[in-house]
Amino acid sequence: MKGKGLLSPLTLRLLAFNLLLVFLPVAGFLSLDTYERQLLDSQERAMVQQARLMAAALSGRGSLDAAEADRLLIELNRRLQARLRVIDAAGLVIADSSRLGPRRDLSPTSAKASRTGGEPQDRLYELATDVYRFYRRLRPRPDLPGAQAGLYWNADANAPLRGPAVQEALAGRYGADLRVIPGRGVDERAVTMLHSAIPIVDQGEVVGAVLVSQSTARILRSLGAVRLNIFRVFLASLVAAVVLSLLVATTIARPLVRLRDEARDLVDRRGRLKGRFQGSEKADEIGDLARALEELTRRLEERARLTESFAADLSHEFKNPLASIRTAAEMLGDVEQPADRERFQQVILKQGKRLEHLLSAVREISGIDAGLEQGEVVDFRLDELLQAVADGYRLRGSAIELGDIPALTITAVPERIAQVVENLLDNALSFSPPDQPVRLTLEADGHQALMTVRDHGPGIPPEHIDRIFDRFFSYRQDDQKNGHSGLGLAITRAIVEGRGGNIQASNHPQGGAQVQVRLPLAEG
Repeated sequence: MKGKGLLSPLTLRLLAFNLLLVFLPVAGFLSLDTYERQLLDSQERAMVQQARLMAAALSGRGSLDAAEADRLLIELNRRLQARLRVIDAAGLVIADSSRLGPRRDLSPTSAKASRTGGEPQDRLYELATDVYRFYRRLRPRPDLPGAQAGLYWNADANAPLRGPAVQEALAGRYGADLRVIPGRGVDERAVTMLHSAIPIVDQGEVVGAVLVSQSTARILRSLGAVRLNIFRVFLASLVAAVVLSLLVATTIARPLVRLRDEARDLVDRRGRLKGRFQGSEKADEIGDLARALEELTRRLEERARLTESFAADLSHEFKNPLASIRTAAEMLGDVEQPADRERFQQVILKQGKRLEHLLSAVREISGIDAGLEQGEVVDFRLDELLQAVADGYRLRGSAIELGDIPALTITAVPERIAQVVENLLDNALSFSPPDQPVRLTLEADGHQALMTVRDHGPGIPPEHIDRIFDRFFSYRQDDQKNGHSGLGLAITRAIVEGRGGNIQASNHPQGGAQVQVRLPLAEG
């Protein structure tokens, strides 16, 4: 099934990877509990410091003076946000900052809360609150004791306070207590009230205590604002992850899916090419891959055409000698004269040898094309090989003129390169007049060895220059072929190109044809 949609497996993996963008916001959200405990500890230390200041101001005066306590509370009340109460030794409240009127609140958070009504009432805030409540269900806090009448407040002003913090302070020790009071805040739990109590000592005796009480509403409002900001970052990160994933899906996943689909449609069930890769104009690696695959299919198409053409040419080359053999065999049974029978037998033998030569050449060029070269690839001196081949031709009476041949080393199978030289010399000698030698030269051309074979024959017709290396091509007359199969130069080109070189034919300005072979020099 073709996957052309955005939600491909690769896209989903990229989305999962990009979701790591939300890790930091989530980690920040989970770390707020630690931050909240630190804020509560800081608040408690501030309350203790206030209680100690008040207790120090009232200590050493004998019995507690309610008027002096009120005066001190009036001075402190404008600068503090906690509720301060002075309690005598019996637990009765003799001074209370809440009775002195409203306090001046210098906190920017509180000022903002008073202007906005305490909590931002918008959908995003509600969504963030719902998420936090769900988180709290998964990780509930330890239950705290609730507020009770008589502990830290009484409707009757003459009733003593019985809270644990007060009892500890009246016993001469520091007292602290946490209580939950009814109400609704940014947390689904009720607001927590902190109580801290410091004893007031006069000449070694506890004469009372200073009780500081403050709710966590302001802290929770701040934490609620932080949670809201973290939630905004979380949503932004989530949107960024999705957008990045879709962008990557568009630029990576979808082109890869398209290449996969093109690959599936490239061949039919019989393995024949029926399509090709379309390439791409993108300047990235996927574009390079698409263009490389397009070039690959183009070469495969060219290779398939060459194979089909080779098969057709081979069939044509075999058909003529086979037809001659069949005709001669049929006529052989009908003739009685010995001379005629001898003539038909010679035709059969000659055409049989021609078929054998064709089969040998076809097997050789097929092996070269398939990379099934016989022999070991070594570094050797090309100039010495040319000298040895030229000497062999001279011993057989062929006119070979050897020009300058500098010492050059190449990497190849020596027997194959010798075959290249021999094929070129044989072809040149077949066209060159008997009194005109074939010239063989060698020179260095950059990082290549340039070998040139030139004859003094009629040259190559312009319309055939690009075809003389094709298989089974020959522009000789039928009476001039003399066993030439049209595969010699094709084998030569296959050997040269197989070693990373190239071969080119042209007509020399002074007459005759020349073939130039370039082979890479050995490294080092």
